Amino acid sequence: MQKPNNADEYIAAFPATVQKRLQQIREVIKKAVPQAQEVISYGMPAYKINTVLVYFAGWDKHIGFYPGAGAIAHFKDDLAIYKGAKGSVQFPLDETLPVDMINKIVAYRIKEDEERALARRMKKKK
Repeated sequence: MQKPNNADEYIAAFPATVQKRLQQIREVIKKAVPQAQEVISYGMPAYKINTVLVYFAGWDKHIGFYPGAGAIAHFKDDLAIYKGAKGSVQFPLDETLPVDMINKIVAYRIKEDEERALARRMKKKK
């Protein structure tokens, strides 16, 4: 796949059934963090305020959601029903997207992002 310039191009490169799920997760994220800038990072749609909060990606059988290792560890009990890795989780295409869980993770990442940005600003003042 050629590197997309934006999320629309990224989503359009997938079969219609996957496009529908990618668009759904995109809308959930944008609603949860409307102030975030939508960018392409590592070839995937990503949402950033000070740093990238979350990424998502389409696959044959799942949507990959990448909130980072801290968020995955924080929500490990809730995410135990899904396959995943240190910084990611897989939401199967044939299951309902866990909107409430995604909202909780995004909210957690916003808080993490704000705390890190504040810490950097305080460090610069010293």
